[in-house]
Amino acid sequence: MSSTIEMAPKKIQTKDKATSLSGSQAVLEAFLAEGVDTIFGYPGGAIMPIYDALYDYQERLNHILVRHEQGGIHAAQGYARTSGRTGVVFATSGPGATNLVTGLADAMIDSTPLVCITGQVFAHLLGTDAFQETDVINITTPVTKWNYQVTDATEIPSVLAKAFYIAKSGRPGPVLIDITKNAQIQKFDYEGYEKCNHIRSYRPKPIVRKEYVEQAAKMINEAERPFVIFGQGVILGKAETEFLKFIEKAGIPTAWTILGESAIPTDHPLAVGMLGMHGNYGPNVLTNECDVLIAIGMRFDDRVTGRLDKYARQAKVIHLDIDPAEIDKNVKSAVPVWGDCKETLPLLTELIAPKVYPQWLQKFREYQQQEEETCINPELNPTSDEMTMGEVIRTLNELTGGDAVIVTDVGQHQMVACRYAKFTQSKSNVTSGGLGTMGFALPAAVGAKFGAPSRTVVAIIGDGGFQMTLQELGTIMQFDVDVKILILNNQFLGMVRQWQQLFHDKRYSFVNITSPDFVQVAKGYRIEGNSISERDKLKAAVKTMLDHKGAYLLEVMVGKENNVFPMVPQGCSVAEIRLK
Repeated sequence: MSSTIEMAPKKIQTKDKATSLSGSQAVLEAFLAEGVDTIFGYPGGAIMPIYDALYDYQERLNHILVRHEQGGIHAAQGYARTSGRTGVVFATSGPGATNLVTGLADAMIDSTPLVCITGQVFAHLLGTDAFQETDVINITTPVTKWNYQVTDATEIPSVLAKAFYIAKSGRPGPVLIDITKNAQIQKFDYEGYEKCNHIRSYRPKPIVRKEYVEQAAKMINEAERPFVIFGQGVILGKAETEFLKFIEKAGIPTAWTILGESAIPTDHPLAVGMLGMHGNYGPNVLTNECDVLIAIGMRFDDRVTGRLDKYARQAKVIHLDIDPAEIDKNVKSAVPVWGDCKETLPLLTELIAPKVYPQWLQKFREYQQQEEETCINPELNPTSDEMTMGEVIRTLNELTGGDAVIVTDVGQHQMVACRYAKFTQSKSNVTSGGLGTMGFALPAAVGAKFGAPSRTVVAIIGDGGFQMTLQELGTIMQFDVDVKILILNNQFLGMVRQWQQLFHDKRYSFVNITSPDFVQVAKGYRIEGNSISERDKLKAAVKTMLDHKGAYLLEVMVGKENNVFPMVPQGCSVAEIRLK
């Protein structure tokens, strides 16, 4: 989006008369007006005036001091994903700002609403290569929904109003506002905060075209083998109830993407599992046998489609999405239904006929049975001495009843957790989907707990990913964050090793990873922990972790060379999914 967006004048006063405030105070007043309660950040020279102002707002704004700016932005992502609100981050200029880039890219591709405030050098020093000066606007343009540099404090109220509006409206995403030090210090007549609800040239929701809804309903009513696939758009649109009403009236088998998981209970009678490279057997194979494919709030990522020229060629595709850019981007649709699915789904539900498809649903169950025999039972009920990641997730399911928030890092453990975790409520599966960011889980779990303080939050992490951001144990220690850390340690960079085994003749090139004593590391941060390698200790160890008051780290040693199946090899059709 252009940084020259004009806001339509709609003034909402938060103060009766003009008050002299600094730019820094105006930032914090904007946060209060927007209902912000938690900020994740790390101070530095160029953002020091904002931190100085924050000293007087400590009773109204909770600031969490992270140990690295990347940890701060991942924490804000976790907060946004479990709370459904906008995450907020502070960072200083130069390296502080550039340390946000990975998190911005992650939030951009996973549609996570964030407002990031970065400090910048004085305006008169811009372009002089001043100490800790970096052109953060040009660096972050490709990985933000909008960014803007403030050099005059009088802009702050309107720019922050735009920032929050843009981050949360339509298809959500990250926004970055870079504020020069002089603008933070500058005093001006503050006349109130103008909450933004409209910006000229920006249409967050496309106009719903009723004729497309009618065409989609007709196509669904005439289908013999319809199939619903859905993504995170259902959760972001707060459309879980509307979605359930749609699929239950339609009676259509339904599968989710990795980010869509938990939008409906995983044990729902119409739920047939997860799509994708390591998804369930039936949903992948039968994508290429359905006659109508109804895609809701998902973007046909390559991990879902496999080889595009062999993806659902026989099907008429109905694509519901709030972002018109996603329609026909990867998969050609027969009927595009633009709009917010919270609005379009009820319109569609009203027009479809109540139906059931027992024979079609049975085909999914038959594929499920094959997968149970070949993949699932050996993973969840192994006969070897080595523990599997799957049996750890099964034990976690038994003890949490599917009510926990599970935050996963990236790798084999992520795929196993997403395959086997049970969920009973929405906003429960927090993971790095599109970017696949190792190191995501630990800081994201911190934010997830602040976003959902009453829920049990379990971070499931591999031994590799944990070492990328383990410094955030310091954040957990300082703020007494009650997160449960479950490390599944196979002493390898497991996903890369699996590919090297299957496609590179077992040439294990630099995937053996030596780790410290994680329990002792946690102990150094005053966090209790345990490490186990015997199956007969698993259930008791997981129960101890869950029952412990406060943070707890449990390391489980699992098989070194276990693989995650099913698997769609890269460059293959989803129908060519391998069970072993």
